[in-house]
Amino acid sequence: MKTKFIFVTGGVLSSLGKGLAASSLGALLQTRGLSVTIQKLDPYINVDPGTMNPFQHGEVFVTDDGAETDLDLGHYERYLNVPMSRKNNTTSGAIYNHVIARERHGDYLGATVQVIPHITDEIKHTVLSLAEGESAPDVAIIEIGGTVGDIEGLPFLEAIRQLRSELGRDTCLNIHLTLVPYLRCAGEHKTKPTQHSVKELLSIGIQPDIILCRCEQSIPQEMRRKIALFCNVDQDAVFSSVDVNNIYEVPLRFYEEGFDQKVAIMLRLPARNAHLESWEKLVHDCANPQGRVTVAIVGKYVDLKEAYKSLHEALVHGGVANRVAVELRYVNSENVTEQNAAAVFKGCDGILVPGGFGYRGVEGKIAAIRYAREKRVPFFGICLGMQCAVIEFARHVAGLEDANSEEFNPLADHKVIYLMTEWFDFRTKNVEKRDASSDKGGTMRLGSYPCKVQPGTKAHEAYKKDMVDERHRHRYEFNNAFKEILGQKGMIFSGTAPDDSLVEIMELPDHPWFLGCQFHPEFKSRPMAAHPLFRDFIKAAKKQSKA
Repeated sequence: MKTKFIFVTGGVLSSLGKGLAASSLGALLQTRGLSVTIQKLDPYINVDPGTMNPFQHGEVFVTDDGAETDLDLGHYERYLNVPMSRKNNTTSGAIYNHVIARERHGDYLGATVQVIPHITDEIKHTVLSLAEGESAPDVAIIEIGGTVGDIEGLPFLEAIRQLRSELGRDTCLNIHLTLVPYLRCAGEHKTKPTQHSVKELLSIGIQPDIILCRCEQSIPQEMRRKIALFCNVDQDAVFSSVDVNNIYEVPLRFYEEGFDQKVAIMLRLPARNAHLESWEKLVHDCANPQGRVTVAIVGKYVDLKEAYKSLHEALVHGGVANRVAVELRYVNSENVTEQNAAAVFKGCDGILVPGGFGYRGVEGKIAAIRYAREKRVPFFGICLGMQCAVIEFARHVAGLEDANSEEFNPLADHKVIYLMTEWFDFRTKNVEKRDASSDKGGTMRLGSYPCKVQPGTKAHEAYKKDMVDERHRHRYEFNNAFKEILGQKGMIFSGTAPDDSLVEIMELPDHPWFLGCQFHPEFKSRPMAAHPLFRDFIKAAKKQSKA
């Protein structure tokens, strides 16, 4: 088999950074001239995270082919600059769903369907699917969600144990990320959590080849020897994953540790030098800005920053492109009113209203947008943010006082945003039917769709293209019945579907920078190639800051 597999597991506690570790390792192997892909195996029973509350699981990342996936796929794309697909993320729910469907179809010929071998075989098939075809990558990194010892993760761990046995040591590598806490009062690191975590992994039949220690400061050699001795790994296979100020420093720190070199040796990968010039420049530019701007993010999930992870990173990318540091001010939209908007946004150089679902906090978003429009503060609305901008403009400029979205008030006379029960799917060339009462999972307009950009607009100035492709995740659209009246009052529809059936971008020409888009551009922003709309939004905020 051409493809080498690296399995990344985690122990002790969640959120140690398996996704960042896997992404950083993948980036390092890429700089050595290898093709890399990464897959996330999530043990939860949801078929996908599309219906999960952002407070529980963070943002839902959307791929070009319309898959609603874990936020770690955003890290994968940003570090590798390779588009992911639905093959790069699966869950226990999806695995069991597929096995049950096959059982109902009679594919198992009356056999008793069991976790072993049927569930584990399905997991192995999902992993090995990455290595199919002529374009199979040189390396596939498989991240197993959760921590060792979680009952729902056992089938995945059993599956990778079997794969190691079937494919051989030269093809598979096990990396275990674990916590090595530093007790300040004692002045030393503690290895016992790591020992217990590895012991748990060994009880399942998996011997880690490399141990990656998450820690506040680098682990001394004596401590590494102790971990190697008690965990049965080579001393030079124990590495530190130290806290950093900027997540894009992680590949450079791993390189300094020799992490990628050890992986290459153990998997017998080609001996090539890593070329890190682009990563070094990125980290240098992040650490040495020539200015600072403050951007307010007005949402309702602000208590969990992971709910806006891609958005956060896209703003950072826009700052790098403009050589400024971007300070983010998270504002709970439920606390914003027209009366306190001036106080809330004092000192802000830009206001961004992101996507979301439901009526809670919408009026606060509309108040924030009105403030940005009237006080000429650069504004960027994404998905629901664009829809709120349309509602605000319709109410306060076009005079449609009860203007609203059908999502929030189905009885409003002026539903400037409404649920399209059918539209043309540009990927399948079919007209799709939508029903507001249908199942919520996967029933939105999902994935990449083309957008025609009008010349002479801020959108065209940013893209410098007449046609672009952007990723969507929404149910409600701009109501074309109001296109004429809003256009007469000054709103420009600078981006539309190729046949003009859907409005994708709106903007106001008599404003320093006021733009809303129905899609999610943050999903396509990269650290070394900021998305054009985020780049120009931060550029406008930079001008506002100087003014």
